[in-house]
Amino acid sequence: MKPFIYDYNLDALREWVKENGEAAFRADQIFDWIYVKRVSSFEEMTNLSKSLREKLDGQFAFVTLKEITKFQSKDGTVKFLFGLHDEHAIETVIMKHNYGNSVCVTTQVGCRIGCTFCASTLGGLKRNLTAGEIVAQVVEAQKMLDKDGERVSSIVIMGSGEPFENYEATMTFLRIMIHEKGLNIGQRHITVSTSGIVPNIYKFADEDTQINLAISIHAPNDKLRSKLMPVNRRYPFDDVIASLDYYFEKTGRRLTFEYALIGGVNDQAEHAQELADVLKTRMAHVNLIPVNHVPERKYVRTSRSDIFNFQRILTENGINATIRREQGHDIAAACGQLRAQHMQKGQEKAAR
Repeated sequence: MKPFIYDYNLDALREWVKENGEAAFRADQIFDWIYVKRVSSFEEMTNLSKSLREKLDGQFAFVTLKEITKFQSKDGTVKFLFGLHDEHAIETVIMKHNYGNSVCVTTQVGCRIGCTFCASTLGGLKRNLTAGEIVAQVVEAQKMLDKDGERVSSIVIMGSGEPFENYEATMTFLRIMIHEKGLNIGQRHITVSTSGIVPNIYKFADEDTQINLAISIHAPNDKLRSKLMPVNRRYPFDDVIASLDYYFEKTGRRLTFEYALIGGVNDQAEHAQELADVLKTRMAHVNLIPVNHVPERKYVRTSRSDIFNFQRILTENGINATIRREQGHDIAAACGQLRAQHMQKGQEKAAR
């Protein structure tokens, strides 16, 4: 299979055109066609010679994301289920905010982290996406927004999968997204979320970027976190916190802690106080997420009174805490739900 043109950042394209006897500026033209003009074929790159277009067509492919399903929520959220070249499927979400349009991208087909409240891990990990397959999700979202004269203003890497287990592809994707000659997304408008892959938190801290880091914490201690997130047995709570301290020391950037509130499991006053005790000496923001109901899981949503009480305790301890505004609640919004439904239908069809 030919490599995807979206897998190549501008430096890699410049190296490729040089190796193929072309002038260096041709790479910039190609990059412009891909990300500014957003063409879907090499034949459309009309300021390139026919021989160069043929060479590109012979050596590269565009990522094909086949739209299997698209749902639009009452709040404007759009969720896609895209089919890949190998019959796997991934989800991508466009979220409308008063400050612009955000795209949530997926980095893996499935997930092996095993969080017990998450639909993404149902069926396990199938494979990593290439950088180009991650890039293509944003390009497709931007093409949709082009029809209304709008643009992607921010990106969250919070879809299915663990981006720090697909680290190199994720970093290539990020470098393509922030390049001023491409989509030119501001670094501070991009957030990457990890479940706590400690070695790559240290590595990311040393990348010298302004990209935001969010940590899926979901519990205030080692025992409960291991119950909810099996990855905690590999990278214990204290090791995760130490790596985040290193990140702050290196970057000076505030960390976001994502905390999914699960009724009767991790949402009580004692959990809030314990979390506050861990974070109150650190520059942290806590994003409280009322857990989405997943039919395959037995967890229930936290009551409104417990949500606000949890937030109050954090705030009283000097910790900035917000409750995530729910979007796409009416269109299977939880990560992995749409793909899980698609997989189930496929299994039922195969069984007939």
